Amino acid sequence: MKITADALLFDNDGTLISSMESVTRCWTRWAGEYGITAADFARIALHGRPAADIVADLLPAARVPEALARIERLEIEDAGGVVPLPGTHALLEQLPVERWAVVTSATRRLAEARLEGAGILAKNLISADDISRGKPDPEPFLLAAARLGVDPARCVVVEDAPVGLAAGRAAGMVTVALTTTHRADELTADAVVTDLSAVSVQATDGGLEITLAD
Repeated sequence: MKITADALLFDNDGTLISSMESVTRCWTRWAGEYGITAADFARIALHGRPAADIVADLLPAARVPEALARIERLEIEDAGGVVPLPGTHALLEQLPVERWAVVTSATRRLAEARLEGAGILAKNLISADDISRGKPDPEPFLLAAARLGVDPARCVVVEDAPVGLAAGRAAGMVTVALTTTHRADELTADAVVTDLSAVSVQATDGGLEITLAD
């Protein structure tokens, strides 16, 4: 499958990098400190959502600011445990810096720490600090398109989470799903591939020629 576009917009965790071991360690410790049980986590959506939304779903409003600062601190301190997913570096090396952005539900400090831990330098980064409504709202991806000066309809969103893909669709963008954290039958997208090793890009005067291998 081939797609012509002007820009690629990547989710971070589960798309470019994996920090699952770090996330599990940090949120388990955080949950113990705040008396949150597995049943509490099971009743809300987790993956791909901003930590602020998750914490707000789990704790009374008065406790949210301190609890949110605590989980961010734990995750930043543990950010060295992240690794790039297959194909990440090879694909990013094919892209002009002005043609791609990272669009993450993490805060800027945490996103930058994780990207640095995986050896990735992202010139264009949209984080939870930049928006008022997180995924599945289209705001993060629309902001990324605006920052790059690109028509949203000419953007391709690459995501591993259903909420992120929903945000991409709501933004009017082409969506490519990776099966790095969810099964293919759990993902609604224009195309589904295993990971970024199945994606290649050639930059042309007219934009980007994106090839999906499977």
